Amino acid sequence: MKIIAGNLSREITEKELRSEFSAFGEVAFINLVWNRFDRNSEGFGIIEMPGSEEATTAIAALHGKKLKGREMKVNAA
Repeated sequence: MKIIAGNLSREITEKELRSEFSAFGEVAFINLVWNRFDRNSEGFGIIEMPGSEEATTAIAALHGKKLKGREMKVNAA
């Protein structure tokens, strides 16, 4: 299942985001979106988790969680 995580801190790394989602199951893929002109984070990323049950649990648990001072918005893609 693909998940979109938004309202992320611009300082978040893929490793940190993977750590948050891995607590709920296997993470197959993470891609933080970067502005190609100034190389700054756009504040959102795409996560893919193979297990839909695990992904649904991760969405419910992480939506609204504060990470590096910002409340994440986590939804199914």
